[in-house]
Amino acid sequence: MNPKHWTTLELPKVLARLATYTSFSAGGELARALAPAYDLETTLRRLRETTEARRLFDVKADVGLGGVHDIRPLAEAALRDGTLLPSQLLDVRSTLVGARDLRRTLTRLDQSFPSLAEIAAGISDLPGLINEIGRCIDPDRGELYDHASPTLAAVRREVRESFNRLQDRLQRILANPRHAPYLQEALMTQRSGRYVIPIKAEYKGRIPGIVHDQSSSGATLFIEPLATVDLNNHWRELQLKEEREVQKILHQLSQRVGAEAALIARTVEALAELDVVFARARYADATRCVEPQVHLAGTTDTGLFHLLRARHPLLDPETVVPLDIVLEPQTRIVVITGPNTGGKTVTLKTVGLLTLMAQCGLHLPVGDGSALTVFRKVFADIGDEQSIEQSLSTFSSHLVNIRSFLDQVDGESLVLLDELGAGTDPAEGSALARAMLDDLRTRGAAVFVATHYPELKVWGHNTPAAVNASVEFDAETLRPTYKLTIGLPGRSNAFAIAARLGLPAEIVSGARAMVAEGDLKAEDLLADIHRQREAAEAARRSAESARVELQELTRGLRERLSRIEDERAAILEEAHRDAAGRLEALNEEIESLRRRLGVAQQAEIEAVRSRADELEARVAPAKPAPLESPADPSAHPIGVGDTVWLRLLDTTGEVLSIAGRQAEVGLGNMRMKTRLDDLEWRASPPAAARDSGQRLTPVPTPKLELDLRGLRAEEALRELEKHLEAAYLAGLPFTRIIHGKGTGSLRKAVREALRDNPVVSAVESGQDGEGGDGVTVVRLVTE
Repeated sequence: MNPKHWTTLELPKVLARLATYTSFSAGGELARALAPAYDLETTLRRLRETTEARRLFDVKADVGLGGVHDIRPLAEAALRDGTLLPSQLLDVRSTLVGARDLRRTLTRLDQSFPSLAEIAAGISDLPGLINEIGRCIDPDRGELYDHASPTLAAVRREVRESFNRLQDRLQRILANPRHAPYLQEALMTQRSGRYVIPIKAEYKGRIPGIVHDQSSSGATLFIEPLATVDLNNHWRELQLKEEREVQKILHQLSQRVGAEAALIARTVEALAELDVVFARARYADATRCVEPQVHLAGTTDTGLFHLLRARHPLLDPETVVPLDIVLEPQTRIVVITGPNTGGKTVTLKTVGLLTLMAQCGLHLPVGDGSALTVFRKVFADIGDEQSIEQSLSTFSSHLVNIRSFLDQVDGESLVLLDELGAGTDPAEGSALARAMLDDLRTRGAAVFVATHYPELKVWGHNTPAAVNASVEFDAETLRPTYKLTIGLPGRSNAFAIAARLGLPAEIVSGARAMVAEGDLKAEDLLADIHRQREAAEAARRSAESARVELQELTRGLRERLSRIEDERAAILEEAHRDAAGRLEALNEEIESLRRRLGVAQQAEIEAVRSRADELEARVAPAKPAPLESPADPSAHPIGVGDTVWLRLLDTTGEVLSIAGRQAEVGLGNMRMKTRLDDLEWRASPPAAARDSGQRLTPVPTPKLELDLRGLRAEEALRELEKHLEAAYLAGLPFTRIIHGKGTGSLRKAVREALRDNPVVSAVESGQDGEGGDGVTVVRLVTE
């Protein structure tokens, strides 16, 4: 593809916006240089990467490229034996650490995000270099640690000792009472890297030393006392020795960076590729884009374009009018007619730009279910490119541009032509336009052409594989509606506009009389067709609205029916439990009577027992008839305990709880919250589990200890009750309650509560090794 046509369709502007969503400079450069793919496989892979990145952000929002830099120039400089600064080496380390962490994350999630994991596989793990830089350089201060080398540690120790001796000697000079009259101030400072003291200029020579500087007024001299010259010299020598050792260590670290330059370059390139993929995902989320379906021409029953509610990505989404561009499978050429400023050019650019964006792997600002074709070549002749320097008119510049790519057009090309044949004699321009379209049709190209020529309307109607389309104009408001209608040519609005603008009626009537009667009838018929089509479209929208409302009503009724069924089952289960309790009490009473009355009345007791057994059989739990499962799993209402399919993770789980439109789903030992819309019903819990009272949700095993120290009595008792219930349900034989000794009030409250709890069988203080009276051991009821 020729990048000139990408510029005509404004792809660089979209890529510039995409670059603002990248995280570091290498990603931004790669985003701005992104070129459309030439084939279906690459396009599908790029779109799949973008989709995976959007799902990744939904599942793990903290994934990113924080701390990453483009360190390729640093690695290249190190390879040429350059010495990197500590800050630059820290940039190398932070980039490698960020790359390593991202690689580990995506590798761990490779089953759910295989395309991203494949890119991350290009990241090299360089633990030796990461560890060595981290061992030598303090990331907070940007300086080498003393332990970076034994020599550096020894030299810095000597520097500190020498500095302390120098400071002590200067301090004694300043503290000497004999020197007080000569001093401007009793302080030490630095000049030219050496420590000096300020003396009054008139006392020069009273303290022997070397003058290094004087104040701007000349009243103060800064001298280095002779007594400290050797100390200053020795301190400075040690500083230079330290600097040499620091440079030696930095050079060694830089050599290690240079040795890994090739791997570092590949790592940065992989990071940049991931950065662009993440940017495509963020851009899609920010602009409410969806993943389009893509295919090659003629490989599906879908036409070249099936774009629903398509928007130009550079126009204001709040004001732009979305387009529906739906073509029949046999259609290859679309002739768009209509008034100026009606949206013909915007339509051409929207089609071309969305095609290029999809082949760059970008999701599109279109409606769900949209699809388009992948083209190897995209050509555009849009806009007025007349050149005064080359003495080219508008007509000539269009022809020169078309001629530059005409020989390259084939069956895998998309050609967008604006005002074809305009700028010259209408009859000749119209004939030239029709001949050019015939040539493009012979080549098998997909063509969108915008024109004002009425002859092209007839050509579009009579030519196989061609179709007319129009942009609408509101004659009442004298404004374009920017709506595209496929299948009908545009109407002429000249007489209507002239009348609305107040041109005298006799002039308008005279003009109409000059037009052939057949043309007027055709125009009136076309206007009537447009009105009928608008009425049909309004009826279709009304029917669609009613259908959506009916679906919502059906869904609500199903959910309500499900709730009623659950309530019915709960009522029956409660009634059964109540009857069972009463029968148990009756049995206990019978046994008591048997023991009291003895053998004589045994027959009467057995009769009562038999009657009780009959009653127990009659109150056996009724099994409510299950609701008939709908054929469509997506329409089945989801309830607690149901087995569901999680689309984001491609796995099944069990619904643990539902709150509004959110559900908590159990995945083995893990739980996660997600939207109900992201779940698909698979199965309800078995009836036997529901009838026998078995739990529908997994109960995590609680800890063997509960620490209540620091809680108020009311809070502690709430936590105690929850812990006991969990421990009982988990089948624990005992648990330990830690309440501490203190004043004993918390212990007393805990043990009083334990005495009244039905799941507690015994309570005792902890042994000496368990905390004594500060711990209560609770024995739990076991079945």
